[in-house]
Amino acid sequence: MTMTALTTNQDLDATRLRAAFGVFPSGVVAVAASVDDELVGLAASSFTSVSLDPPLVSFSVATTSKTWPTLRRAGHLGLTVLAEHHGAVCRQLAGPVAHRFDDVAVTTTDAGAVTLDEGLARFDCTIYREVDAGDHTIVILRLHAVEHTDTSQPLVFHRSSFGTLAG
Repeated sequence: MTMTALTTNQDLDATRLRAAFGVFPSGVVAVAASVDDELVGLAASSFTSVSLDPPLVSFSVATTSKTWPTLRRAGHLGLTVLAEHHGAVCRQLAGPVAHRFDDVAVTTTDAGAVTLDEGLARFDCTIYREVDAGDHTIVILRLHAVEHTDTSQPLVFHRSSFGTLAG
């Protein structure tokens, strides 16, 4: 297979970058907590494991997020790896703030971490570090508890839409 030479940064407009980034599928997580007795959460498609010792994971959030400034005030955050059947829930978590948790079964820990009851994996976390990264913030989370019981397939974000793994 022959490739043409890569060109300079003239091709780095947002539309081309979004399309190029979209060829790489990623899992989707819900990040949520109880803040001032209100459920607050968002969906992120940039989740990754970072370290086993100490136990760390990360996700990225847009610097324009209206939810993150509130969510980051939580003592503990819940992180849920979404399953293939969570497509509608994921869109709901990206929708109007007042309805993000309507009819969504969640568990709230004593420390305020909120996880979705039907997630593939659920983590209780605290913020370890935040790193400014252009138009996003990379949030590194320290894990304090984990539950992994579901064996179904993950929800996948690929080419700007949600899907599932073939298998």
